[in-house]
Amino acid sequence: MARKISMSEKEWQKKLKQIQYLVARKKHTEKPFTGKYWNCTKPGVYRCVCCGLELFPSASKFDAGCGWPSFTKPVNEENLGKVADHSHGMIRTEVICSQCDAHLGHLFEDGPEPEGLRYCINSASLYLDEETPSEEAEETARLDIEDIESLAGEVDFDELLDDGNDDTP
Repeated sequence: MARKISMSEKEWQKKLKQIQYLVARKKHTEKPFTGKYWNCTKPGVYRCVCCGLELFPSASKFDAGCGWPSFTKPVNEENLGKVADHSHGMIRTEVICSQCDAHLGHLFEDGPEPEGLRYCINSASLYLDEETPSEEAEETARLDIEDIESLAGEVDFDELLDDGNDDTP
């Protein structure tokens, strides 16, 4: 199991870009079809933007037509936590990083077979590691602030936040 990472709110704010902080730490949602990875087809492993833990292999990514990156299965079930979410008048399953508790998105049971699952994830909670993952990466992945900033790009967070009134991650 992943080691827990705990940081103060001020430390997270300093480490992350504003859109990343609002989505991953404050559970906001980016607007559909605006995130960096919603239509990305590059190979690699998607990692948590906060702590670097491996989350989803690009091979499990598919186009669900919803405007957010969607995956059928994680790298390892132990890398994700699942929490009941009753916000916005809906009952959903929130998906979080098991290592740092970052909000990633939501899990739905309307994905392609054989899994039948759709992990609907915010781009702002991810970064794509285009390198081949090592077996040790699951427990030792870490990302410093310069790496996160260079991968994230400049984002106008006001334009990317969703109002939360639809079927969003």
